[in-house]
Amino acid sequence: MRSTLQRRRYAAISRSGVKRVRLAVTDMWKGFRNSTARNAPQSAVLFDKFHIMRHLGEALDEIRKSEYRRLVGRNRSYIKGRKYTLLSRRENLTLDGNRALKKLPAANKRLSTAYLLKESFGQLWNYSSEAWARKFFNNWRASLKWQRLTPYENFADMIERHWDGIAAYGKPENKVALGFVEGLNNRIRVIPRHAYGLRDEEYLRLQILTCMPPPI
Repeated sequence: MRSTLQRRRYAAISRSGVKRVRLAVTDMWKGFRNSTARNAPQSAVLFDKFHIMRHLGEALDEIRKSEYRRLVGRNRSYIKGRKYTLLSRRENLTLDGNRALKKLPAANKRLSTAYLLKESFGQLWNYSSEAWARKFFNNWRASLKWQRLTPYENFADMIERHWDGIAAYGKPENKVALGFVEGLNNRIRVIPRHAYGLRDEEYLRLQILTCMPPPI
């Protein structure tokens, strides 16, 4: 289903338009990458930051669940009901969430370490060169040693396998506003929901083209 949609997206663009595509922002699903390689081989592939951070958040939640299973009695009290506190960025937390984080190092050292590692990983997209991004990732991965954070080790393995699509962001010509891309994707997802499904692809395409407000 997803590969079919990807083919249709490229088919909706003229042949000359496809040849002008220089950057494809996708998630890490193999079908998207293969479709881009077939239809727009001249373009670079950039994996979406928000999709990658969602995988890291899922790894953190696995650690939270494993800690809850491991502990008993009062030692569980901190973990229960703190899923969204741990998954949120610190600057987005409520006063209650910030108070809970201050207690985290004393309440559960493993979760505290996992949270700090999650927060620091976002720095990967701040580097202006692939070499510095690679150095940061190598150091981040090395810091997992002896921490017994298996979900994070699996996440790091996934990043290693997809590194070229992440390192592409370090090139100046590939610096795009990923927040804008994610926002546009969210708008596109909402359109069929509001219409209770759209079967007319041409009408959907026109809705997408007109969903953004005019420039001020």
